[in-house]
Amino acid sequence: MSDKLYAYGVTEDGGDLAVDETGVDGADDIYTVSHGPLAAIVSDIEELDPERSDENVRAHDDVLRAVLVDAERTVVPMQFGMVFEGKRPLKNILRTGRPTFSRSLNDIEGTYELGVKLVADEGARVDRAAVEADVDDRLSEVSVGTVENDLFSDRLVFNRSYLVKRDEREAFDEAIDDIEAAHSDLTLQYTGPWAPYNFVDIAIEAQ
Repeated sequence: MSDKLYAYGVTEDGGDLAVDETGVDGADDIYTVSHGPLAAIVSDIEELDPERSDENVRAHDDVLRAVLVDAERTVVPMQFGMVFEGKRPLKNILRTGRPTFSRSLNDIEGTYELGVKLVADEGARVDRAAVEADVDDRLSEVSVGTVENDLFSDRLVFNRSYLVKRDEREAFDEAIDDIEAAHSDLTLQYTGPWAPYNFVDIAIEAQ
């Protein structure tokens, strides 16, 4: 058994955490390493530098989603590929980063991230400013934060991430339905829930 640990994110230490997902590199046991009030969500791994394959990236996100949705736990996500050489260096991160982790967990308590894109048909003429104003007006009422993402294509009219409270998810879904009906000339892409990557700013180095 490897002493290396792959870390997915950090949550408050609330005892056992049941995650029924396969982790990175096929890990079949997701568990926590605790220090003080914090717990890192981890699995065992053999490699210090896991392959950034579609399967591994999806596994990373699936574990975090299970923590957020199934276990209903708030989590500060780590970027893909964070491997620690044992529990001691990981606990050291939890110890030294405790004020920052605790503040971030408080800021995003009970929330997750949802992504919204609107794509125009090829050659279509769209009033981008009007679409942005309408969509953001509808979604700002049912979210607690928003981040503008890159418009990496000429056809991409709208691309934002929203921080949404769990008990506002139904209202957010209804607003998405209204947007889709109001802008039937655009293709709506609605994704999530995701760990709130766009709403935390913590730089962590694996050890």
